Amino acid sequence: MDRHFIHFETPELATVVSDTAPPPGPEEVLIAVDHAGINRADLLQRLGLYPPPEDASPIPGLEVAGQVVAVGERCSSLQVGDRVCALTHGGGYASHAIAREDHCLTLPDNLSTEQGAALPEALLTVWYNVMERGQLSAGETVLIHGGSSGIGSIGIQMAAALGANVISTAGSAARCDAVKALGASFVANHREGSLTEQFTDAGYGGSVDVILDIAGGDLMQANLDLAAPDGRIVCIGVMRGMQSEINLATLFMKRLTLTGSTLRRLDTGERARCFTAIRERVWPQVVAGDIRPLVDTIYPLADVLEAHEHMRLGTHFGKLVLDCRTG
Repeated sequence: MDRHFIHFETPELATVVSDTAPPPGPEEVLIAVDHAGINRADLLQRLGLYPPPEDASPIPGLEVAGQVVAVGERCSSLQVGDRVCALTHGGGYASHAIAREDHCLTLPDNLSTEQGAALPEALLTVWYNVMERGQLSAGETVLIHGGSSGIGSIGIQMAAALGANVISTAGSAARCDAVKALGASFVANHREGSLTEQFTDAGYGGSVDVILDIAGGDLMQANLDLAAPDGRIVCIGVMRGMQSEINLATLFMKRLTLTGSTLRRLDTGERARCFTAIRERVWPQVVAGDIRPLVDTIYPLADVLEAHEHMRLGTHFGKLVLDCRTG
């Protein structure tokens, strides 16, 4: 079975290369990829700043959606012809990609593969970081920064569906309104003055139980100030810088937990366990339409550099997706 995939000759030169699609391993499936989601980690990998693990595919792309075309001998829940979205261990920017069966979600008829490609990474990121590391409970308040991002837009809907009070940030009045429509009770404009002051004026100063931070840098002290006693702050990105200067007294006086993670370093078993929880707790609400992926723009696979530049600029709302059916 032939496949085509993206190869970065240099960080600024992408070519479409053809070869033979690999067979799935015993617990894997081979997916004919209709669409692949774009993540900021892909940009960093392209630039040589986020090398993939040694056992991962060197082809970029961490999530796909399409049809199963081959199954491994130990697979029991999926069969050829099933429509799925899946987390991949690299290899997603391709016409065919390998995924573990237990890292796949069966797509309902009311979700397109464009929408499906926007889900696996965001669902896993939010579940692992907000629900597991952050230990969010129903009735608590969670601040999800970057509500217009792929992760943020899914995270707001997921946390609200699970009974939390959600607040967020965005970069314009229009984006704040759109993020609020996703289920956030208050959205601060990070381009208009102090976030701490905006949230405090809205009644959230020092009362946020869980914070999901995708930006890092100078945002960290605001997180500490906004957090409630025994609050949990989970940092998963460094868009505003890898260095932060913080007042440690705030950390220990409030008994705060500051943690972080990268999903590429999360082992296979942990990912599978999280997907089991997602199937039970979250996927029924995706199927019902209560949690819906937002797709901003779909790019042909060959236009991957244009798509990456769109993501770098941060002007999208929701997810950027590649159409992998043609080279």
